[in-house]
Amino acid sequence: MWSQVRKLQKNRTLKYGIPMLLLVVGGSFGLREFTQIRYDAQKLKKKLDPALEARVNNKKQSAILQEEYEKLKDLDLDGWKNIRGPRPWEDSKEQQQAQLNKST
Repeated sequence: MWSQVRKLQKNRTLKYGIPMLLLVVGGSFGLREFTQIRYDAQKLKKKLDPALEARVNNKKQSAILQEEYEKLKDLDLDGWKNIRGPRPWEDSKEQQQAQLNKST
């Protein structure tokens, strides 16, 4: 029996391979736990203050979006003209007026 134990002690796979596999597999689980702690801490930082959260109301924002949609629905979005912006050395008002006069 002792001869078998000595053979196992001399076996390189048992001596170096198994501890290495345990280190790699165990390390991945350990790193997962540490990174989870990091992400949980970030979530706590991002939580809104209750007073601020009361001001930011999703239902109210959807009503605002509806109002903006109603404003845009009546506009004529197809009848626009492409006007080039002025160069740094050009006067913007003169340039735009010249382009408007040229296109009409």
